[in-house]
Amino acid sequence: MAARFLWASRVASHLRISIAQRGFASVVLKDLKYAESHEWVKIDGNKATFGITDHAQDHLGDVVYVELPDLGRSVSQGESFGAVESVKATSDINSPVSGKVVEVNEVLSESPGLVSSFDSWKVLAHVKDLNFEKLDSLVNTSPYEDGWIIKVELSDAEEAKKLMDSDKYSKFCEEEDAKH
Repeated sequence: MAARFLWASRVASHLRISIAQRGFASVVLKDLKYAESHEWVKIDGNKATFGITDHAQDHLGDVVYVELPDLGRSVSQGESFGAVESVKATSDINSPVSGKVVEVNEVLSESPGLVSSFDSWKVLAHVKDLNFEKLDSLVNTSPYEDGWIIKVELSDAEEAKKLMDSDKYSKFCEEEDAKH
């Protein structure tokens, strides 16, 4: 068992992800910041991209709908700007930093995650020119890449200092899961 964990740790380090030792299995990328409400943010200059974490999507289950904000809308750190609806629940999406929405991931509103049968995917792929090989919602299958939710122009870059790094977020999730 120890040899497997050592191997997993080396692979995780190479892939820039963080893993915990006691059963925490969610992917946590090292170059992102994390909010306690399970949103991630990647800051690039005065722009930030964010979405929900792998841990959040794992607990939500299959995501069937993502409510996206309008372009130009102001978002404030810690406040809701949208929602994620899954087969289990609907959850608010909170902004990890403040800024003005400059881009939304429109693919999420057309995501084939809204249907569950393979044949329905083929129909949607044909009608909407969607990739029918992606059999799950982008939020579920690629929360840190294709499943990003919005991009904002930052109004206060210092707010990111209030967020957790990957190690703190992994520990936070592990402790949270232990309570349930």
